[in-house]
Amino acid sequence: MKQESRFKPNEWALILGASSGFGAATALELAENGMNIFGVHLDRQATMPNVQNLIKEIKRTGVKAVFYNINAADQIKQDETLDDIQEQFAINSSDTIKVLVHSLAFGTLKQFIAKKPEDALTPAQMEMTVNVMAHSLVYWVQGLISRNLMKRGGRIFGMTSSGGHTAMPYYGAVSAAKASLESHLRQLAMELGTMGITANAIMAGVTDTPALRKIPGNVGMLEAARTKNPGGRLTTPEHIAKAIVLLSTDEASWISGNVLGVDGGEDIVAFAGSKNHHDTK
Repeated sequence: MKQESRFKPNEWALILGASSGFGAATALELAENGMNIFGVHLDRQATMPNVQNLIKEIKRTGVKAVFYNINAADQIKQDETLDDIQEQFAINSSDTIKVLVHSLAFGTLKQFIAKKPEDALTPAQMEMTVNVMAHSLVYWVQGLISRNLMKRGGRIFGMTSSGGHTAMPYYGAVSAAKASLESHLRQLAMELGTMGITANAIMAGVTDTPALRKIPGNVGMLEAARTKNPGGRLTTPEHIAKAIVLLSTDEASWISGNVLGVDGGEDIVAFAGSKNHHDTK
């Protein structure tokens, strides 16, 4: 039985990083709640079948799906994509981007300080990481607003993590990007408030995604998170997707400028093994 739509037929989500992890789960969950999907992703031939399967799943819900295989941090490609969306919206002037989700996970995992200078993070790698995972959000929002593609009631979300306020080996550049992303979302919340557009960072718990598996020591991270999480299990992409759906409804119009934890309470527990365990039998 088809799920009742929470969103209007003219409302679209623009998902940056739509082909896997949080982006894919959010695209599908929004689609199942009646929202049309624009997906931006960067995939080679080997992973394109996964993208095609996702598009089929989205369309199976009865909504529209248009995907762009581009580098989301490339200004030219970004402008071309937004211009294309504007042309599509010209057919139906009531169409609007209701939700923008920034879930780009592409950066350099290196130490700042290394025994061999050539093994240390370079300026180019730092700039690329922060640009892709943080600054690009601002440029996409500027493009949406200048083209009048997002109007009153719009929602902007950026995916952050506990790495935005903690330190981990090899995670320095990504941590800087997450902290910058949170700052950008606060600024956007302030500047877009009079337009009735909200902006929030979603801080997911440790989640077993393709991006996390690239982090050195990821197996230990997963086990530690599972051990200390009050729920006794890991965060999933579906947890994040369902939270974004809730925050995209009209009832959430006064929630803006925040870092919202969607982690089952994981971040509040200081270290693995510090939970109180109770026998609930």
